[in-house]
Amino acid sequence: MTGSAARAVALVVNPSAGGGRAAKALPLVQARLRALGLEVQTDATRDLDHARTLASEAARAGRVVAALGGDGLLGCVAGALREVPGAVLGVLPGGRGNDFARMAGIPLDPEAACDVIARGRARPIDLGAAGERAFIGIASLGFDSDANRIANEAPSQLGRLVYPYGLLRALVAWKPAGFGVEVDGERVAFRGWSVAAANSQGFGGGMILAPEARLDDGALDVVLIEGLSKWEYLRTAPRVFNGTHVRNPAVRVLRGAEVHVESDRPFVVYADGDPIGETPITLRALPAALRVLMP
Repeated sequence: MTGSAARAVALVVNPSAGGGRAAKALPLVQARLRALGLEVQTDATRDLDHARTLASEAARAGRVVAALGGDGLLGCVAGALREVPGAVLGVLPGGRGNDFARMAGIPLDPEAACDVIARGRARPIDLGAAGERAFIGIASLGFDSDANRIANEAPSQLGRLVYPYGLLRALVAWKPAGFGVEVDGERVAFRGWSVAAANSQGFGGGMILAPEARLDDGALDVVLIEGLSKWEYLRTAPRVFNGTHVRNPAVRVLRGAEVHVESDRPFVVYADGDPIGETPITLRALPAALRVLMP
């Protein structure tokens, strides 16, 4: 699928994404896609289950599914499309973080990203999975569970600042937890901050948590953050924006196809900004699970 002439597009939009950014961009996106010669059908999502249904039906009808929203919508749609042979996903960034688009080299302006829908090449990428729930970016837990919950509850006008806001608020009440992590049979136990299983490099609006992660290597990069004081954590945290935090001896990175995580107190596991399960949990890589339009 390399030409635009026969490309029919189902535009699945989350109007509330990015504090209304997706809704504001929608008319420009529709106009640009049509100007590029594409046949466009638009549906607004009511919730994630509705988004899955819309995406699955459109893919089974032979349409490219273009998701206009944040990483949560993207992960949800990707999970639905992996069940449809030959399905193709297009990415139109309309959320607050847009981390998948950033890592994939897709323009962060949704109108500019329309050119990738029309002219991009469909390339296979891996997904991650927690049970039947797929994710496209990073699944994490521990301190990240608290930070994600606070960020999701934060006022939408904070924009991308919700992520540092969530981190700082969570830091106040945080107490270290005990984790048991098994990666492809290798077991690690530690007391510390968090465990993350990364299909992609980034999350949280530009944080490069797993700088060596690749979308097509059939594995998850498992980032463990071990014993740091709150002051050391706060001092190290800004380095995650360029990926140099992994040089800290308290940060360990493993790699494998299957990751099992236990914790000494329950944590909600978040991926692509949304809750996908609780500990104990098994996360696994799904190699070449989906084709995505890339520049």
